[in-house]
Amino acid sequence: MFTGSQSWAYSTSPKLLSGSAVGGPKEAKGPLAPSFDLLFDDLWMEEKSYEDAQQRLMEEASTLAIQKANIFDEQVDFFIGGDLINQITPTNFAASTLQIPFLGTFNACATSMESVALAAAIIEAKGANYILTGTSSHYSSTERQYRFPTEYGSQTPDTAQTTVTGAGCAIISKDGEGPIIKRATIGKVHDLNITDPFNMGAAMAPAAADTIITHLHDFQLPISHYDAIVTGDLGSIGREICIQLLRDVKVSVTNEQFIDSGILVYGGDPASFAGGSGAACSSVVAFGHIYEQLLTKKLNRVLFVATGALHSPLSIQQQKSMPAIAHAVAIENGSDE
Repeated sequence: MFTGSQSWAYSTSPKLLSGSAVGGPKEAKGPLAPSFDLLFDDLWMEEKSYEDAQQRLMEEASTLAIQKANIFDEQVDFFIGGDLINQITPTNFAASTLQIPFLGTFNACATSMESVALAAAIIEAKGANYILTGTSSHYSSTERQYRFPTEYGSQTPDTAQTTVTGAGCAIISKDGEGPIIKRATIGKVHDLNITDPFNMGAAMAPAAADTIITHLHDFQLPISHYDAIVTGDLGSIGREICIQLLRDVKVSVTNEQFIDSGILVYGGDPASFAGGSGAACSSVVAFGHIYEQLLTKKLNRVLFVATGALHSPLSIQQQKSMPAIAHAVAIENGSDE
């Protein structure tokens, strides 16, 4: 299973048995709206707080993923997931509702692929038959924790990104039909001394480039092996930096091949500034749109690289820089051929 310097190869072919995506009102107006299973028309979602609304997003996406896998709740062995809120409380509370043995994870917006890589590793080790993975975020709960209360009306620079309101979940299984989890590369933390929390794309781009390069080296693959390289939430700024960093080391990724979830989810809408972000940004794209593309064979080999800025409100107040990480998971139809 251990391959190269920091990668895993899954010989038992864990399956991406099902995927679900739930979103909010802004996502409902975006180009990926048809790929969502459920869309809410307001941010409150009939709950008393935005944090409760985020918990509901995770519960709805989890239930949908289980239903779409055609299994019962009792058959799910473990739930692996997290979010951006302090102590990942929306996911903790959702796990309490679901009553599935729970492993909480946090790598900021890279949590989605961290959770998939770990789930596939457990399946590979014969530690489970069905594992639920997922992440969520909510515009209003995240914005007021990491930046300013939305009522404050602060000026937002063009480098900033907009937190996705949503949740994406998947069932990773030992058996069944679906795309295969083939490989994973676990990222290293990179810190280039960027201190601006409104420019996360620039902070995360080097981590994404390093993980992609390491993945290709560990498995001795050309970048052309993949139909698409899909990053989590670099946005328009980070995407361009990452592409240039790859080209600097002769990794010739094309603009068509390199897709960013943060750009895709809002279609480049200038009202989202540099694009979408948040723990749900990668998961709703991965388990909604990309999963559909794999099922319909419009894509057959995808390297999904979830990116995360590992700062906190306290670290920013203490004027610390923003470390970043990226985890890559290869999802493919068919065999290794």
